Amino acid sequence: MSGNSHRIDKAANSYNALSNNELRVLEALEGIRYGAVEVTIHDGRIVQIERREKLRLDQPPALR
Repeated sequence: MSGNSHRIDKAANSYNALSNNELRVLEALEGIRYGAVEVTIHDGRIVQIERREKLRLDQPPALR
């Protein structure tokens, strides 16, 4: 289990009752190393979750 996944599981277990949408936000965060998770809320409700993940490629030192 990755470090991020372990932290998410631990956070999820620390709450008594998470809504389906809250669990989906945690799932979107799971395993992401570089990127962003955007949560759109309308009238106090989660209506959209976007996950953008970046793939970082190692570059030779001369190109950094």
